Amino acid sequence: MSSEARQLLIGIHPVSSALQASPQSVTGLWIAAECRNSRVAELEKTARAAAVTVERHPRHDLDRACDQQRHQDVIAWFRPDNIHGEADVPALLEAVEGPPLVLVLDGIQDPHNLGACLRSADAAGVNFVVLPRDRASGITPVVRRAAAGAAETLGLVMVPNLARVLRQLKDAGIWLVGTSDRGDESLYRMDLNGPLALVMGAEGKGLRRLTASHCDHLVSIPMSGSVDSLNVSVATAVCLFEAVRQRDTGRP
Repeated sequence: MSSEARQLLIGIHPVSSALQASPQSVTGLWIAAECRNSRVAELEKTARAAAVTVERHPRHDLDRACDQQRHQDVIAWFRPDNIHGEADVPALLEAVEGPPLVLVLDGIQDPHNLGACLRSADAAGVNFVVLPRDRASGITPVVRRAAAGAAETLGLVMVPNLARVLRQLKDAGIWLVGTSDRGDESLYRMDLNGPLALVMGAEGKGLRRLTASHCDHLVSIPMSGSVDSLNVSVATAVCLFEAVRQRDTGRP
């Protein structure tokens, strides 16, 4: 597992998720001295029970600490233990029961889009998400807030070379299905039941050429209206839950 520097969690959802999933990773909790929120009071109880240091500070101190982002009177510092590297992929696959479902995000730039993708991945039961370290949004406080807790619980594999990890997944028997408006197969006609990695492209540009060349299939989402594409976070949700539907019914 890769070593990550201490990071900031902002708001009730991310803090609650971290305390529930991995309380040992939370290194400190700040609560606004003016706060009377019962949900924050419950977080404080949970943190103290886990021996997390809790401090009360004026609300404007929290404003400064999180650069004026909306914090709901609670922020926390933590060292994430769900961030992995390329070398961890075999162990992550070995731990999966049944056919793996992996999400690969090829260079998403907007932190709100990335957070929404992670939220959908968590809801769909994705085993882990692969993300490039460079030329993409990192796991920032904005991403964590948009993910509503998913960024603290999902396995996140941050890699310097996405193509190499795609080859690694293929060698492990994972089928790579990329999404592209130039895909010559419909998402709804593709069999998504087996070991699968869904590969989503970045906003605007879509999949990079090298990434697309590693995919076993390129699929498109049929569009019936006047628009010709979906936002990447919406497209990710559509593709993931089509895979979930097929796995639940056992057929495409």
